[in-house]
Amino acid sequence: MTNISTRLAEQKDIESIAVLFDAYRQFYDQKADLSLAQAFIRNRIEKNESFIVVSENESYEMLGFCQLYPTFCSVVAAPVCALYDLYVKPEARRSGVGAALLLAAEQYAKQRGFARMDLTTAKTNFPAQSLYESLGWERDEIFYAYNKHP
Repeated sequence: MTNISTRLAEQKDIESIAVLFDAYRQFYDQKADLSLAQAFIRNRIEKNESFIVVSENESYEMLGFCQLYPTFCSVVAAPVCALYDLYVKPEARRSGVGAALLLAAEQYAKQRGFARMDLTTAKTNFPAQSLYESLGWERDEIFYAYNKHP
């Protein structure tokens, strides 16, 4: 796959992204729910709560997406963004799509003045870890991540 392009998602992309987002959620052991995926992506785009970078081939087929959420870091007293979702169709993996999405997201974050990008991934997701590290992402060896469901 040689002709990979990336761009910021638009409202017209909601349905296509939702299909990929539903597959992404299934990758993380969630039940398929295209309606939920569509509503979630629609809300993020319409409310400007995230920005989504998409990747397409020369036929404008969507191959993957990357979703970032703007937030703040009190320690550095600056805006940062959390790269929460990255998904590439299985048949498009190992073709440069993931790297293209990450690089495009980095460029966007830099243009918007974010001081840092953060992400987490499963400890067992070795292909993703390898990709991140090949692009200069550094694994945090100081802080632990915690979750709690209220």
